Amino acid sequence: MYQYNTKGTCSRQITFDVTEDNKLKNVKFLGGCNGNLQGVSKLVEGRGVDEVISLLKGIECRGNTSCPDQLATALLKFKEKNNKQKNCALLKLE
Repeated sequence: MYQYNTKGTCSRQITFDVTEDNKLKNVKFLGGCNGNLQGVSKLVEGRGVDEVISLLKGIECRGNTSCPDQLATALLKFKEKNNKQKNCALLKLE
């Protein structure tokens, strides 16, 4: 499970899992508009990480961000961290 502390939104934290084939599951928001965020969570369930980023990045609510935008940001951070770990693993193997 991955955890991201949001910035500039009513929700405070997002947790999620990513399957081996890069699909989202178990997306949960802590705080925020409960009904709307349950809806977002269900709509992104089973979708690819890149697809969700492209759908949600840039959606604004207040302060030039939103809960969906923060999920996209969390997924970008996940990808960045995941790529660094892969690169380190490759370096160690060589």
